[in-house]
Formats: sequence, structure tokens, C-alpha cells
Amino acid sequence: MSLLKSYDIIRRPVITEKSTQGGMYNQVTFQVDPSATKPEIKKAVEELFKVKVTAVNTLNQQGKTKRFRGRMGRRNHVKKAIVTLAEGHAIDVTTGV
Repeated sequence: MSLLKSYDIIRRPVITEKSTQGGMYNQVTFQVDPSATKPEIKKAVEELFKVKVTAVNTLNQQGKTKRFRGRMGRRNHVKKAIVTLAEGHAIDVTTGV
């Protein structure tokens, strides 16, 4: 897999309270391309961050209907990947790649 393809698959890290708690279990959460598969996500993370991935769990989060300036709108649909790293490996998502 090329480096550019890896950057297309991994969109951005998810920085929330819940995702940062996954750090206790050696997990990192990323927003990924909706058409990406688990093996592609695993390969992309290993290539970009030079770490060993043991598991990838994915979820499709549907966009909420919200009110924007008095009008109804809808947030975008998002696919997230929770990546479990091997013991001794870590990713610091606060620094750039």
C-alpha cells in the first residue's frame, strides 16, 4: 500500500474523553474513510506510525439531525476505527505525522 493511500484511509484522530480513556488499554481511535476495510486500516496504521496492530474494531456513526441557526440540518455520517496496539507500542496523536 502506498503512503498516499494510507493518508486517504486514515482521516484524523478522534480526541474525546471516551477515546482518550482507551489509552489505558493501548487503544487509539481514528476517523477513517467509509469504504475502508479492517485489513486496510490495520495496514495503513502500521505503515504510517510504525507500530504493531493487534486488532481493529470499526463503527459507522450516523449523522444526527440538529438545528443550525433555526433551520434543521444534519451532521455528516462518520466511520470510526478503534485500533488496539501491541504491548510496548504507542501513538502520540497530539503530534503530527
